[in-house]
Amino acid sequence: MELSELTACEDVVMFVNAAVAATGQREFYGEARLSLEFLHDYVRTNYREIYAATLALDINERNAAAIVLGLLRTAREVPLPQRRREGQLIAARLARMAPQRVYRLLATLRAEGINNRRTRAIVRDWVAARPDIAFDAVKYRRGLATAAGHAHLRLPAEVGTVLFDWRRPARYDTPILETWRRAHYDKQALFDLPYTVAEGLASTRLRTHDRAQFLRAIAPRLTELERLRLQTSGAGVEGVGGMDLRRVPLTRLALYALSLPRPERARRREELTGALRAAARRAAGRRAGTWGDVVGLLDDSYSASGSAVKRRRPLAVALAAHYLLEALASRYRTIWLNHEGDPLLVHPLGATPLGERLLDALALRPERLVVVSDGWDNAPPGQAAEVLRVWRQRLDPAGHTSIVHLNPVYDGFDVRRLAPSVPTVGVRDAEDAAALVELARFATGTATFAALKVFLDDLVEGFLP
Repeated sequence: MELSELTACEDVVMFVNAAVAATGQREFYGEARLSLEFLHDYVRTNYREIYAATLALDINERNAAAIVLGLLRTAREVPLPQRRREGQLIAARLARMAPQRVYRLLATLRAEGINNRRTRAIVRDWVAARPDIAFDAVKYRRGLATAAGHAHLRLPAEVGTVLFDWRRPARYDTPILETWRRAHYDKQALFDLPYTVAEGLASTRLRTHDRAQFLRAIAPRLTELERLRLQTSGAGVEGVGGMDLRRVPLTRLALYALSLPRPERARRREELTGALRAAARRAAGRRAGTWGDVVGLLDDSYSASGSAVKRRRPLAVALAAHYLLEALASRYRTIWLNHEGDPLLVHPLGATPLGERLLDALALRPERLVVVSDGWDNAPPGQAAEVLRVWRQRLDPAGHTSIVHLNPVYDGFDVRRLAPSVPTVGVRDAEDAAALVELARFATGTATFAALKVFLDDLVEGFLP
């Protein structure tokens, strides 16, 4: 491969790593918001088609919104056919994003004065596809009002009224709008609203004991994620239980398990382990059992505790990866940096002896070694890179053991690497690991830039409706 192609592949994979792992929040070793903004500008300017195609990847919503904003902000720079393609990708990504994130994006478009015909069409189509616009009118009232005014949307009469002059009608014919109106004057009406709508009103109108009564009354209408959020935050109330853990996504479930005290984890071992394995089997899908002999090297050092705003996130990704790799492999063995025994009882502790544990993992001669770590090798520093160099150059030059590094922590302009010979990809949710491992080969010179384009084109074709 020519140097220019290798550089292009490295640039794109570096950006994908950031788009997956970086959220702009503080990490254990610091934060890097400015570098993330630079990466967006750099890749959009030099590889615009690929920049748009990354919307088809499992990147996080913060970066997806930044890509959409960047494409719409600079639409005049590209010809009409390319704009149409970008519009299709934007619409497909917005349809998969959380509505509150989209409404924040639409508010930014208004603040920046981005209001061309294509932007208005994208906003109009997204709002028209919302399953219940009356629900949005009370749940995301300010966001919908901003979008409607900016894009000149035609809304149902009562929806427009509730957005801009809700006190005027004595009664609404739409049930949720009428219930929401009455809830401002009648506390009993709060119990008839969906939880996500009633929560804001309840926090200001109800006393503590009334709030507990409210949660018990509304419990039958809570979604699984709402129940999980209440339990994880410590705001659970007796009678608000019955959460079906088997329906919770893998990484979110791992975060919930790690939020519990270790004695409770031990007491609920069978329930939690069964739920994690079921979630892992769902995430593995058709790839289950196809990865052969796999060893997982998982980081449970102190830095895996994350930061104040991302508590235990790196450790949760490692725990989720343990169960996912178990589902993907026909034979699986796991090595934690410090922990032994039941993985459910893991907790962040100690230094990061990656080099020593790599020797243990490679001694097993697996077909595939997957390392999940933030990449900070400090016991002693640099040992992991030297182990991997000697392994690749002297002991396994034919590459019988495939090694890949999944890093859940964004560091500067990229995720931190273990060694130049080992592909590293950023990961936010362990569920995405199988697809990200396929992307890793483009960062090591083993696949061409043309192959990278084909890989992304295939993803886009499967992504678009």
